[in-house]
This record gives sequence, structure tokens and C-alpha cells, in this order.
Amino acid sequence: MVDPADAIGKARAAVSQRADLPGMSLMEHLDELRKRIVHSSIYLAVGFFVCWFIRNPLVNFIQAPLTHIGKTLVFTHPMDPLNLQLQVSLVGGAILASPFILFQVWLFIAPGLYQKERRFVVPFMAATVGLFLGGAAFGYFYVLPGALKILIVDFGKNFTPMVTIEEYSSFFLSIILGLGISFEMPILIFFLAMFGIVSPKFLWKNMRYAILAIFLVAAIITPSPDPWTMCIYAVPMLALYLIGIGVAWWVHPSRRKAKEAKKAAQ
Repeated sequence: MVDPADAIGKARAAVSQRADLPGMSLMEHLDELRKRIVHSSIYLAVGFFVCWFIRNPLVNFIQAPLTHIGKTLVFTHPMDPLNLQLQVSLVGGAILASPFILFQVWLFIAPGLYQKERRFVVPFMAATVGLFLGGAAFGYFYVLPGALKILIVDFGKNFTPMVTIEEYSSFFLSIILGLGISFEMPILIFFLAMFGIVSPKFLWKNMRYAILAIFLVAAIITPSPDPWTMCIYAVPMLALYLIGIGVAWWVHPSRRKAKEAKKAAQ
């Protein structure tokens, strides 16, 4: 089990190690935060309007897994089609603007990093966007079609389906965004390890708890009670956790200090 006192101690140690970095007052932090939020909002607005002009292809893209099994969406409220187009434009705009928004996030946390740590900006952005898109693609091409086939074609074969826009869009986003965020696990581990909060040894020691959590998530998103299907969804997330352990070993302060000490000894 994770010891809260130990985690707090590691976090404090990580902060103390950075005491030599240039400080910023509270007002300077708030002003910097306001600037990054304003810039991110502008990028999000631009992404929204770009996706609004291509909203019809985007809606067709979202409906494709459903139309592939011969079903179409219905709506029960006059505002549902407009709400769907607005939602599609907003989510698509957020994904389109994500590299620029992530860069603003990086600019906000960069003053708290050493110069040698700031070189991670390009890998950070590429990995974050790539992992999210990879998780979303996995959900769109594998999880969502499988879920629709099992739930509508198999279990619902004796009934007449009436899939509404509101329900389908919620179901779609829960799978796509859920898997996209789940695939960000190595990025989370990257930051926790870089600040010394977790270590590769800690992650490896607690792998059994991570496996339990991964299979619980897989059981929730798996459309079929078949354990083999659940394993298919859990294996990529488990692989990402193992990659995260490698990332933690690469960026953990203890390894960097040992490397610097070895260079100094030479």
C-alpha cells in the first residue's frame, strides 16, 4: 500500500531540491496563470471555429461505427442535432488545439524546472498528443465497434434499437476520451518521477496494485463479460505502465545524480 507520509516526504524533498531556482511571487504566478489561460482559450476558440466549418464530416465520422452495423441515430428533442454539432466542434477543436494548449501548460511549469529538464518540451508534447490519439484510435477502431456489435446486434437482436443522439454521444465520448486519457499514464509517471515523488522501484514493487486497477478499468469499458476480451483491453494499459517504469528510471533524480557523480569522478 502507498504510505501517504512517505509520499508527502518525497514531495517536500523534491521541492527543497529546487529551492535554488528563481522564485516568483504569488501575484507573478497568478499573472502567468492568467496569461496561459487566455492564450489557451484563444487556441481553443480557433480550433472550435475550424471544426465548426467541417462539422458535417465530423458528425459522419462519429456515426460511422453505428452505420456500419446498419443503424442510424434518432433524436427526441429539437435541439439534439445542434447540440451534437456544437459538442463535436468543441471536442474536435480541443483536440486540434491540444499541442498549442500543452505548450502553454509547459510554459507555465517551465520556471520550476532546471534548464536541462526543459529539453523535454518536444518529447513531452509529442508523447502526450500521440498517446492520447493512440488511445482514442484504439477506442474508435476496436472498443466502440465491438461494444456496439455486442450490445446492439448480439444482446439486442430480439429488440428494435432506438439509439438517440444524446445517449450515443455520451457513450462515444466516454469510450474515446476515457481511453485517450488512460493512455496518458506514462506522461503522469514521467512528471511524478522527474520530481522524485515516485521511483522505478516503487512502481515495480506496487505493480500488483496497478494490475488490479488496470483490470478494473478494463472490466468497466469492456462490452462483453468474456475475460479474454477484457484481457485484450487490459494488455495495452499494462504495457503502458511498464513503459512508465522505464520512463521513471530514465528521468528519476537519483539516476541523474549518479550519472553526474560518475562524470565528476572521471
